[in-house]
Amino acid sequence: MTRVAVVILNYNGQELLKKFLPSVLKFSGAAKIIVADNNSSDNSVDTLRKEFPQVELIQISSNLGFCGGYNYALSKIEADYFVLLNSDVEVTEKWIEPVISLFESNPAIGAAQPKILSYADKQIFEYAGAGGGYIDSLGYPFCRGRIFNSFEKDDHQYDDCLPIFWATGACLFVRAALFKKMGGFDEDFFAHMEEIDFCWKLNRAGYSVFYQGASTVYHVGGGTLSATNPRKTYLNFRNGLSLIVKNISTGQLLWKLPARIILDWAAVVKFLVEGSGADGIAVLKAHFNFFISLPKEIKKRKLLKYQIPGFQVKNVYNGLITFDFYVRKKRNFSDLKFKINNPK
Repeated sequence: MTRVAVVILNYNGQELLKKFLPSVLKFSGAAKIIVADNNSSDNSVDTLRKEFPQVELIQISSNLGFCGGYNYALSKIEADYFVLLNSDVEVTEKWIEPVISLFESNPAIGAAQPKILSYADKQIFEYAGAGGGYIDSLGYPFCRGRIFNSFEKDDHQYDDCLPIFWATGACLFVRAALFKKMGGFDEDFFAHMEEIDFCWKLNRAGYSVFYQGASTVYHVGGGTLSATNPRKTYLNFRNGLSLIVKNISTGQLLWKLPARIILDWAAVVKFLVEGSGADGIAVLKAHFNFFISLPKEIKKRKLLKYQIPGFQVKNVYNGLITFDFYVRKKRNFSDLKFKINNPK
């Protein structure tokens, strides 16, 4: 069995593969490198066969999205550890070893991520994961090094190794057997926030998610959908509501779901004021489709509760990140006076 399989999901990323695969091949040691192609319409497959014959290729007959594509590809791979790596990531020397050593030091660690810096400015933390992911008491995600669209400079303040709540899907290390046991990603998410949903399941099941600052990668970001794409806005807002319906206790959900909806409507107003009408409409569509699919979400909630009884999780920020950011003007993680809600 392969010890470490680095799996890159590709969709019309021919140029990204040509640019970033060389660093993956150079610095990944004995790891097996696999590209799963999500039915690309460009010349990605030909490029892989001609320029990277040493890379194993899995071809998917239709575009299954991030979630479905990875679920399909990983079901075909036998390994001890999976590394789900975006096609727009440049890796560095010895980026794998510190994370695998971390796993082998503690069998309760289910998933982990390295430090994620921006490829465009390698001194700045990148949106997707930064120095490790957290959620607040309403289920809003944020990161050390990145709160909403405010990014910190890397002054080695996050070179540590510690438990977090969620690890980025841009470079997600996970125990292969555990990924399969937990059912992989929720394919209804299609893309965006599915890694938070998966890590939430790990937390509920008693596993830890870790950040390993001894490993660094550089992420372009927006390789599939740009940061201002209304489709991305739609997925983030819809999936954000799905997250809390599936994972928060009934008593908490009765007031937290209405609170989230109100805050989302405030986001619509903000988009309109800023001239981003398409994003505002995307939020409203997200809400409409979420409520249409609510019976299905409730079924998933019940099934998940049957599989993993209880809702208590660790490493949750007990404040409101929206209030801290927009009202208290807290821009850096260190400004939050972070208190972790860790139930015994």
